Amino acid sequence: MLRIAVPNKGMLAETTAGMLAEAGYTGRRDPKDLHVIDPVNDVEFFYLRPKDIATYVGSGALDVGITGRDLLLDARMPGAREIEQLGFGGSTFRFAGPPGRFTDLADLDGLRVATAYPGLVDGYLDEHGVAVDLVPLDGAVESAVQLGVADAVADVVSTGTTLRQAGLEIFGPVLLESEAVLIGAPTEAPGTETLLRRLRGVMVARRYVLIDYDLPAHLVDQAVALAPGIESPTISPLRDPEWVAVRVMSPRKTVNQVMDALYEIGARAILVTAIHNARL
Repeated sequence: MLRIAVPNKGMLAETTAGMLAEAGYTGRRDPKDLHVIDPVNDVEFFYLRPKDIATYVGSGALDVGITGRDLLLDARMPGAREIEQLGFGGSTFRFAGPPGRFTDLADLDGLRVATAYPGLVDGYLDEHGVAVDLVPLDGAVESAVQLGVADAVADVVSTGTTLRQAGLEIFGPVLLESEAVLIGAPTEAPGTETLLRRLRGVMVARRYVLIDYDLPAHLVDQAVALAPGIESPTISPLRDPEWVAVRVMSPRKTVNQVMDALYEIGARAILVTAIHNARL
Protein backbone atom coordinates (compact mmCIF):
# COMPACT_ATOMS: atom_id res chain seq x y z
CA MET A 1 0.00 0.00 0.00
CA LEU A 2 1.46 3.35 -1.08
CA ARG A 3 1.95 5.72 1.88
CA ILE A 4 1.35 9.35 0.90
CA ALA A 5 2.10 12.43 3.02
CA VAL A 6 -0.16 15.42 2.36
CA PRO A 7 -0.40 18.85 4.02
CA ASN A 8 -2.86 18.95 6.91
CA LYS A 9 -3.36 22.72 6.72
CA GLY A 10 -2.04 25.87 5.12
CA MET A 11 -2.05 27.22 1.57
CA LEU A 12 -1.13 23.89 -0.02
CA ALA A 13 -3.67 21.72 1.80
CA GLU A 14 -6.90 22.63 0.01
CA THR A 15 -5.46 22.53 -3.51
CA THR A 16 -3.67 19.27 -2.79
CA ALA A 17 -6.90 17.67 -1.56
CA GLY A 18 -8.75 18.83 -4.67
CA MET A 19 -6.06 17.54 -6.99
CA LEU A 20 -6.02 14.12 -5.34
CA ALA A 21 -9.82 13.94 -5.53
CA GLU A 22 -9.70 14.76 -9.25
CA ALA A 23 -7.13 12.00 -9.61
CA GLY A 24 -9.64 9.51 -8.20
CA TYR A 25 -8.41 9.17 -4.63
CA THR A 26 -10.61 9.30 -1.52
CA GLY A 27 -9.15 11.51 1.19
CA ARG A 28 -10.36 12.68 4.56
CA ARG A 29 -13.81 14.10 5.20
CA ASP A 30 -13.11 15.30 8.72
CA PRO A 31 -10.30 17.91 8.93
CA LYS A 32 -9.29 16.39 12.26
CA ASP A 33 -8.39 13.05 10.67
CA LEU A 34 -4.64 12.47 10.47
CA HIS A 35 -4.71 9.07 8.77
CA VAL A 36 -7.03 7.80 6.03
CA ILE A 37 -6.94 4.52 4.09
CA ASP A 38 -8.24 4.39 0.51
CA PRO A 39 -8.56 0.61 -0.06
CA VAL A 40 -9.90 0.94 -3.60
CA ASN A 41 -6.71 2.65 -4.76
CA ASP A 42 -4.41 0.81 -2.32
CA VAL A 43 -3.05 3.97 -0.68
CA GLU A 44 -2.79 5.46 2.80
CA PHE A 45 -2.86 9.21 3.43
CA PHE A 46 -0.99 10.76 6.35
CA TYR A 47 -1.92 14.38 7.09
CA LEU A 48 1.15 16.21 8.38
CA ARG A 49 2.54 19.69 8.89
CA PRO A 50 3.87 20.83 5.50
CA LYS A 51 7.29 21.57 7.04
CA ASP A 52 7.57 17.96 8.29
CA ILE A 53 6.64 16.13 5.08
CA ALA A 54 10.14 16.14 3.57
CA THR A 55 11.54 14.69 6.81
CA TYR A 56 9.09 11.77 6.85
CA VAL A 57 9.55 11.02 3.15
CA GLY A 58 13.33 11.52 3.13
CA SER A 59 13.74 9.10 6.05
CA GLY A 60 11.75 6.45 4.17
CA ALA A 61 8.98 6.38 6.79
CA LEU A 62 6.56 7.40 4.03
CA ASP A 63 6.83 6.70 0.30
CA VAL A 64 5.84 9.99 -1.34
CA GLY A 65 4.51 13.38 -0.32
CA ILE A 66 3.23 16.68 -1.61
CA THR A 67 4.89 19.81 -0.22
CA GLY A 68 6.55 23.02 -1.37
CA ARG A 69 9.95 23.00 -3.04
CA ASP A 70 10.98 25.60 -0.47
CA LEU A 71 10.06 23.26 2.39
CA LEU A 72 11.87 20.38 0.70
CA LEU A 73 15.10 22.37 0.42
CA ASP A 74 14.70 23.86 3.89
CA ALA A 75 14.48 20.37 5.44
CA ARG A 76 17.87 19.44 3.92
CA MET A 77 16.98 15.76 3.92
CA PRO A 78 19.35 14.01 1.48
CA GLY A 79 16.95 11.10 0.98
CA ALA A 80 14.02 13.25 -0.18
CA ARG A 81 13.94 13.88 -3.94
CA GLU A 82 11.71 16.01 -6.13
CA ILE A 83 9.75 13.90 -8.61
CA GLU A 84 7.35 16.33 -10.30
CA GLN A 85 6.28 19.96 -10.07
CA LEU A 86 2.53 20.24 -9.67
CA GLY A 87 1.71 23.69 -11.03
CA PHE A 88 0.24 25.41 -7.96
CA GLY A 89 1.41 27.11 -4.77
CA GLY A 90 3.93 29.30 -6.56
CA SER A 91 6.11 31.64 -4.50
CA THR A 92 9.37 33.59 -4.79
CA PHE A 93 12.04 34.02 -2.09
CA ARG A 94 13.95 37.29 -1.79
CA PHE A 95 16.13 39.24 0.60
CA ALA A 96 14.92 42.56 1.99
CA GLY A 97 16.35 45.25 4.25
CA PRO A 98 16.17 48.96 5.07
CA PRO A 99 15.95 51.08 1.88
CA GLY A 100 19.33 51.99 0.45
CA ARG A 101 21.37 49.89 2.88
CA PHE A 102 21.89 46.78 0.74
CA THR A 103 22.52 46.26 -2.97
CA ASP A 104 23.81 42.68 -3.24
CA LEU A 105 24.49 39.54 -1.22
CA ALA A 106 28.00 40.56 -0.22
CA ASP A 107 26.55 43.39 1.86
CA LEU A 108 25.05 40.79 4.22
CA ASP A 109 28.38 39.29 5.23
CA GLY A 110 28.71 39.17 9.01
CA LEU A 111 25.21 40.54 9.65
CA ARG A 112 22.00 39.05 11.07
CA VAL A 113 19.36 37.65 8.68
CA ALA A 114 15.95 36.60 9.98
CA THR A 115 14.00 33.90 8.18
CA ALA A 116 11.43 31.16 8.70
CA TYR A 117 13.50 28.96 6.33
CA PRO A 118 16.96 28.72 7.92
CA GLY A 119 17.98 25.56 6.08
CA LEU A 120 17.09 27.01 2.68
CA VAL A 121 18.74 30.38 3.32
CA ASP A 122 21.85 28.92 4.94
CA GLY A 123 22.39 26.56 2.00
CA TYR A 124 21.95 29.39 -0.51
CA LEU A 125 24.36 31.74 1.27
CA ASP A 126 26.93 28.96 1.70
CA GLU A 127 26.88 28.41 -2.06
CA HIS A 128 27.59 32.11 -2.59
CA GLY A 129 30.30 32.37 0.07
CA VAL A 130 28.38 34.75 2.36
CA ALA A 131 28.55 34.13 6.12
CA VAL A 132 25.70 35.51 8.24
CA ASP A 133 24.18 35.03 11.66
CA LEU A 134 20.82 33.40 10.92
CA VAL A 135 17.88 34.29 13.15
CA PRO A 136 15.27 31.51 12.81
CA LEU A 137 11.69 32.69 13.28
CA ASP A 138 8.46 30.73 13.02
CA GLY A 139 6.12 32.66 10.74
CA ALA A 140 6.18 36.26 9.55
CA VAL A 141 9.58 37.93 9.69
CA GLU A 142 8.76 41.44 8.42
CA SER A 143 9.06 43.05 11.87
CA ALA A 144 12.48 41.58 12.68
CA VAL A 145 14.45 44.57 11.39
CA GLN A 146 12.21 47.19 12.99
CA LEU A 147 12.40 45.41 16.35
CA GLY A 148 16.18 45.12 16.17
CA VAL A 149 16.31 41.34 15.96
CA ALA A 150 17.95 41.30 12.50
CA ASP A 151 19.63 43.54 9.93
CA ALA A 152 17.80 41.95 6.97
CA VAL A 153 15.22 39.26 6.24
CA ALA A 154 14.75 36.47 3.71
CA ASP A 155 11.14 35.63 3.02
CA VAL A 156 8.41 34.69 0.56
CA VAL A 157 7.51 37.57 -1.75
CA SER A 158 4.37 37.91 -3.82
CA THR A 159 3.81 41.58 -4.64
CA GLY A 160 6.26 42.97 -2.07
CA THR A 161 3.52 45.03 -0.43
CA THR A 162 3.93 43.44 3.02
CA LEU A 163 7.67 44.11 3.03
CA ARG A 164 7.22 47.72 1.90
CA GLN A 165 4.64 48.28 4.64
CA ALA A 166 7.26 47.11 7.11
CA GLY A 167 9.72 49.66 5.71
CA LEU A 168 11.84 47.12 3.82
CA GLU A 169 13.24 47.09 0.29
CA ILE A 170 13.90 43.98 -1.80
CA PHE A 171 17.48 43.55 -3.02
CA GLY A 172 19.79 40.96 -4.50
CA PRO A 173 18.96 37.88 -6.58
CA VAL A 174 15.99 35.56 -6.30
CA LEU A 175 16.81 32.78 -3.83
CA LEU A 176 14.25 30.36 -5.16
CA GLU A 177 11.18 30.02 -7.37
CA SER A 178 9.04 27.56 -5.45
CA GLU A 179 5.80 25.66 -6.06
CA ALA A 180 4.09 22.50 -4.88
CA VAL A 181 6.00 19.35 -5.80
CA LEU A 182 5.61 15.61 -5.50
CA ILE A 183 8.58 14.23 -3.58
CA GLY A 184 9.74 10.66 -3.13
CA ALA A 185 11.71 8.53 -0.69
CA PRO A 186 15.19 7.22 -1.60
CA THR A 187 13.67 4.00 -2.98
CA GLU A 188 10.68 4.19 -5.31
CA ALA A 189 7.68 2.31 -3.91
CA PRO A 190 5.15 0.32 -5.98
CA GLY A 191 2.24 2.56 -6.91
CA THR A 192 4.33 5.72 -7.27
CA GLU A 193 4.15 5.64 -11.07
CA THR A 194 0.35 5.27 -10.98
CA LEU A 195 0.04 8.26 -8.65
CA LEU A 196 2.34 10.31 -10.87
CA ARG A 197 0.43 9.38 -14.02
CA ARG A 198 -2.87 10.38 -12.40
CA LEU A 199 -1.52 13.71 -11.17
CA ARG A 200 -0.14 14.46 -14.61
CA GLY A 201 -3.57 13.68 -16.03
CA VAL A 202 -5.15 16.24 -13.70
CA MET A 203 -2.58 18.86 -14.67
CA VAL A 204 -3.23 18.25 -18.36
CA ALA A 205 -6.99 18.53 -17.79
CA ARG A 206 -6.50 21.85 -16.03
CA ARG A 207 -4.30 23.28 -18.77
CA TYR A 208 -6.22 22.12 -21.86
CA VAL A 209 -9.72 22.04 -23.32
CA LEU A 210 -11.23 20.26 -26.30
CA ILE A 211 -12.28 22.34 -29.31
CA ASP A 212 -14.71 20.89 -31.85
CA TYR A 213 -15.56 22.74 -35.05
CA ASP A 214 -16.71 22.31 -38.63
CA LEU A 215 -14.51 23.58 -41.45
CA PRO A 216 -14.33 23.66 -45.25
CA ALA A 217 -11.93 20.84 -46.15
CA HIS A 218 -9.59 23.07 -48.12
CA LEU A 219 -8.87 25.16 -45.00
CA VAL A 220 -7.57 22.29 -42.83
CA ASP A 221 -3.90 23.26 -43.14
CA GLN A 222 -4.65 26.82 -42.01
CA ALA A 223 -6.70 25.58 -39.08
CA VAL A 224 -4.05 23.09 -37.97
CA ALA A 225 -1.47 25.89 -37.99
CA LEU A 226 -3.69 27.83 -35.56
CA ALA A 227 -4.48 24.86 -33.29
CA PRO A 228 -2.03 21.98 -33.81
CA GLY A 229 -3.05 20.03 -30.70
CA ILE A 230 -0.85 17.71 -28.63
CA GLU A 231 -0.03 15.34 -31.49
CA SER A 232 -2.40 16.31 -34.28
CA PRO A 233 -6.13 17.10 -34.63
CA THR A 234 -8.75 14.42 -35.30
CA ILE A 235 -10.39 15.12 -38.66
CA SER A 236 -13.64 13.36 -39.66
CA PRO A 237 -15.68 13.62 -42.88
CA LEU A 238 -19.14 15.17 -42.84
CA ARG A 239 -22.08 14.32 -45.06
CA ASP A 240 -21.17 17.34 -47.17
CA PRO A 241 -17.91 16.19 -48.81
CA GLU A 242 -16.60 19.77 -48.89
CA TRP A 243 -16.69 20.03 -45.09
CA VAL A 244 -14.91 18.18 -42.24
CA ALA A 245 -15.32 18.01 -38.47
CA VAL A 246 -12.21 18.74 -36.39
CA ARG A 247 -11.45 17.93 -32.75
CA VAL A 248 -8.29 19.21 -31.07
CA MET A 249 -6.83 19.84 -27.62
CA SER A 250 -5.89 23.46 -27.06
CA PRO A 251 -4.37 25.40 -24.13
CA ARG A 252 -7.14 26.74 -21.89
CA LYS A 253 -5.54 30.14 -21.38
CA THR A 254 -5.58 31.02 -25.11
CA VAL A 255 -8.78 29.24 -26.15
CA ASN A 256 -10.77 32.40 -26.89
CA GLN A 257 -8.07 33.78 -29.17
CA VAL A 258 -7.90 30.42 -30.97
CA MET A 259 -11.69 30.36 -31.40
CA ASP A 260 -11.62 33.88 -32.86
CA ALA A 261 -8.85 32.96 -35.29
CA LEU A 262 -10.62 29.76 -36.40
CA TYR A 263 -13.86 31.64 -36.99
CA GLU A 264 -12.07 34.26 -39.06
CA ILE A 265 -10.68 31.66 -41.47
CA GLY A 266 -14.08 30.00 -41.91
CA ALA A 267 -14.64 27.51 -39.07
CA ARG A 268 -18.19 27.26 -37.77
CA ALA A 269 -20.08 25.47 -34.96
CA ILE A 270 -17.06 25.96 -32.67
CA LEU A 271 -17.60 24.24 -29.32
CA VAL A 272 -15.33 24.11 -26.28
CA THR A 273 -15.49 21.27 -23.74
CA ALA A 274 -13.70 20.97 -20.41
CA ILE A 275 -11.45 17.95 -19.82
CA HIS A 276 -11.96 16.28 -16.44
CA ASN A 277 -8.94 14.01 -16.63
CA ALA A 278 -6.48 12.71 -19.19
CA ARG A 279 -3.76 10.20 -19.94
CA LEU A 280 -1.27 11.27 -22.60
